[in-house]
Amino acid sequence: MLIYIKEAKIAKDNNNAPVRDEDGTRINEEIRVKEVRLIDENGTNCGIVPIKEALAMADEAGLDLIEISPQATPPVCKILDYGKYKYETQKRKAEAKKNQKVVEIKELKLRPMIDTHDYEVKVKQAKKFLSEGNKVKFTMRYKGRELSANDMGKAVLDRLVEDLEGLCKVDSAPKLEGKQMMMIVSPEK
Repeated sequence: MLIYIKEAKIAKDNNNAPVRDEDGTRINEEIRVKEVRLIDENGTNCGIVPIKEALAMADEAGLDLIEISPQATPPVCKILDYGKYKYETQKRKAEAKKNQKVVEIKELKLRPMIDTHDYEVKVKQAKKFLSEGNKVKFTMRYKGRELSANDMGKAVLDRLVEDLEGLCKVDSAPKLEGKQMMMIVSPEK
């Protein structure tokens, strides 16, 4: 059973021990060091201060003492409103995630005896994927006796690289793994 204390904003378990926030941030009495490097509510560096004095300053301001950088010696703490701090960190994470570009790997499967029109369709698809900024994995599948003549499949993959020249660069050259040969290309910058 968790008990939430509104004014201290600390969740406690059955043993009345403070429970850390899900992101590991310690606040107020959870900070268990003798001294901290303190930054007050105005952003002014107060220097190294005993923890009791820092907690008293935070209480006097009606705000929370939040551990910003726990790995520093001594840890860096700031006097802030915990709810506002948490909101701003979530907002920063969402902004970073929004600006992040996820590169997908699209796979196109081929056969060594591919017909001209089928080949052109695969080239058109590869151009579309590369223009969207995705990597393309070409998989050349062999059946039966085609495996003994794997140079035919390599020739098709080499022809693909020539047709896509200027649009892509080869990340991993064609290599045979079992009954298939694979090659990965990524878009040119």
